[in-house]
Amino acid sequence: MTTQTKIGPYRYDIVGSFLRTPALKDALAKHRAGDLTDEDFKAIQQTEIQKLVATEAQHGLKGLTDGEFSRSWWHLDFLWGLNGVAKYDYKASYKFKGAKTRTDNAELTGKVSYNPNHPFFAAFEYLNSIVPAGTVAKQTIPSPSMLFRDNRSDNWPQFYDTRDEYLHALADAYQQTILHFYELGARYIQIDDTTWAFLISKLNETKDQPAEHAKYVTLAEESTRVINELLAGLPEDLTVTTHICRGNFKSTFLFSGGYEAVAQYLGQLDYDGFFLEYDSDRDGDFEPLKTIFNGRTDKKIVLGLITSKDGQLEDRQAVINRIHEATQYVPLANLALSTQCGFASTEEGNVLTEEQQWAKIDLVKSIADEIWDA
Repeated sequence: MTTQTKIGPYRYDIVGSFLRTPALKDALAKHRAGDLTDEDFKAIQQTEIQKLVATEAQHGLKGLTDGEFSRSWWHLDFLWGLNGVAKYDYKASYKFKGAKTRTDNAELTGKVSYNPNHPFFAAFEYLNSIVPAGTVAKQTIPSPSMLFRDNRSDNWPQFYDTRDEYLHALADAYQQTILHFYELGARYIQIDDTTWAFLISKLNETKDQPAEHAKYVTLAEESTRVINELLAGLPEDLTVTTHICRGNFKSTFLFSGGYEAVAQYLGQLDYDGFFLEYDSDRDGDFEPLKTIFNGRTDKKIVLGLITSKDGQLEDRQAVINRIHEATQYVPLANLALSTQCGFASTEEGNVLTEEQQWAKIDLVKSIADEIWDA
């Protein structure tokens, strides 16, 4: 059997989200106020996506997203689209360092399963129809661990006899969803995940609390098992990567700590690439990269050395030096560069301008071109 060629991660890549444009924000407000029909809102939304895709291509990107313009949250919109999951008001803000979020959340309301009418399919079809020749549509979705972590599915015993049965159903729903994206033409999918950063924090906090610590070890093991189950047997020419996110809301964050605490689990995951945040001191050093890479020469580690949280451009030589520093643990051929996160994981967006956003993208590309002759 001939091995199919995978695409991505690219030497210069993106996490996925972009600042919502003024026209889109205005349309969102009018639509919610009832002053814009669904049809008129969709037309404006698609026009703004089309402009964004053209701009991404103009800046030399190869894996193009819709900027997440077709959703409000990086994760919740997707979870709401699964059968057995519903939207509810959490009544509390997520605990970001210095900002308050809206109180939307997701909860388990029945057996979770693949939804053939998931709205993300139509959004992908539109994106895939407008990407220019020589580029590919990159689809981002949240990790399944975003549903079974925290309080979103504490009620799973209402619907399943065992925890394993629930986790298997979730992995199956995800795999079927990914396979349908593939049928629609997707060849590059990224699974975004704050669970590992959450676990870094919790595993470190509970080192001296054996019972609590064991709970988080179990979550790490469950996350590893579910993710590898959904990845098993996918088409050979489908690239599936992950972005390990530390939280991203109005330029604030949720979690700190180096990757040591979870490196052994990341080193077992069967993703094709790992987008890792390394834009500040809170991310730790590069030493855990050796364990995450785990000698797997078919994997890429994408270093998120350019922050998306502010508009100040990084020192070019400092970034280049850090990439070379990382080669102590991962071969240069298996490294790539991106911004540390997207620019707008929620519709509110980070605190920088569109001009600064694109300057960050240009910096990523120019450094990658220099280092890898990309």
